[in-house]
Amino acid sequence: MAEVSRYPLTDASLVSDIASARTLFGDHTAVLVETVRLRRKAVTKFADADRWLFTDDALQQATAAPVAEHRARRLAGAVVHDATCSIGSELAALRNRASFVIGSDIDPVRLAMARHNLGPTVPLCRADALAPVTTGAVVVVDPARRSGSRRRFDPRAYLPPLDELLDVLRDRDHVVKCAPGIDFAVLADLGFDGEVEVTSLGGSVREACLWSRGLTDGVRRRATVLDTGEQLTDRDPGECAVAPAGRWIVDPDGAVVRAGLVRHYAARHGLWQLDPDIAYLSGDRLPDGRRGFEVLEQVAFNEKQLRQALSRHDAGALEILVRGVDVDPDALRGRLRLRGAAQVTVVITRLGSGVASRATAFICRPSR
Repeated sequence: MAEVSRYPLTDASLVSDIASARTLFGDHTAVLVETVRLRRKAVTKFADADRWLFTDDALQQATAAPVAEHRARRLAGAVVHDATCSIGSELAALRNRASFVIGSDIDPVRLAMARHNLGPTVPLCRADALAPVTTGAVVVVDPARRSGSRRRFDPRAYLPPLDELLDVLRDRDHVVKCAPGIDFAVLADLGFDGEVEVTSLGGSVREACLWSRGLTDGVRRRATVLDTGEQLTDRDPGECAVAPAGRWIVDPDGAVVRAGLVRHYAARHGLWQLDPDIAYLSGDRLPDGRRGFEVLEQVAFNEKQLRQALSRHDAGALEILVRGVDVDPDALRGRLRLRGAAQVTVVITRLGSGVASRATAFICRPSR
């Protein structure tokens, strides 16, 4: 591993690097090269990726360490059974917080990787998540949502299927990790009546996590923004006004939007909505630590008017944000053919409803 890690293993050098490594390691070369490349990819999720073993699928599904740490903090002091432990990413966080942890998986190869990654102290066993081997423990499950490079969007197509999991775990405290885009209506149809927590990290929504009713305090929806430490729930005040744009436009974090807590975020930070059905907010000051867009001009959205407005503001580098309007930002940017020097953001959205609705563009200066 140390020897192969010295190779660049880039797309340009891969063929020659593999040929060179094969003279030293023969048939072991492929797995050595794959492991080194996966470790390099894993640095975005793990601080100690250079000592872990992965498969490509396992790495794609593995929980980023800060997200796993957040979940482990919520389970501090509990007895926890990770019933789909895979290569051990959740267990690595849980063992430092829970009073006792055990991991199981149906895949013997991933269990062997978990044993390497975690060391000898965490109990592991081979078992099917649909046939729990513990009693009294909180069961953590992360069903597979990929088949090769393809995502499974229907939760009934997860492995194990979400409907079967929820049925098996109905009388147990449980935590189930799901895709961030999961349809909340489908969860209701499956009989889930606990909390859905949507978590973001690095500006990206990472997951929706289902917490059974016994592990929450009556909250049904929660947004957790790990970058700032902010949390919002459906028990927070959610009343806010709808009004024309003020000095700033704010695009709430994706976790807030996905959890349906845009109005709650607005109420907390003294903002208002531009439209009751659109997630863009406005205000006369920015929430602390949040990027925003200072409004320079507002125009009806059509490409001719937009090009003229951008020319007035000497726009060159252009960021385009869109909600509620069928616009491809990359294609629009190419058609505008800007020649200016200023960094400008255009926020395109639909205001109003029915015959009174109108596509509107806000020419803005980004706060950073």
